[in-house]
Amino acid sequence: MFENVTQQGEFESFHREMMIVFGNWEFDHMNLKNPFLDGEGSVHLWNGDEDGFVPVTLQRYIAERLPWIHYHEVPGAGHLFPFADGMSDAILKALLLGEKSLWQR
Repeated sequence: MFENVTQQGEFESFHREMMIVFGNWEFDHMNLKNPFLDGEGSVHLWNGDEDGFVPVTLQRYIAERLPWIHYHEVPGAGHLFPFADGMSDAILKALLLGEKSLWQR
């Protein structure tokens, strides 16, 4: 399952991810404008509350200030929660069917 994700090696994969997460983004996340001109679209953001890479407090802060983001916080989950049993189905249902997840704030 993870062969393609880590084809250049596990260390290199995590190193590249950390470069993206902690690198210079050249813009302020809080100055993002709603990309949906008609106001009818949205962005869904999922985060495990035990994620050691992406702080849950940061995701909460951004989601509270950008109303076009639907924030889903998964209790007891870490960075790789999308691979948990049933999680991909729950995410797809939220995206495609508009079903509210158990973790939506």
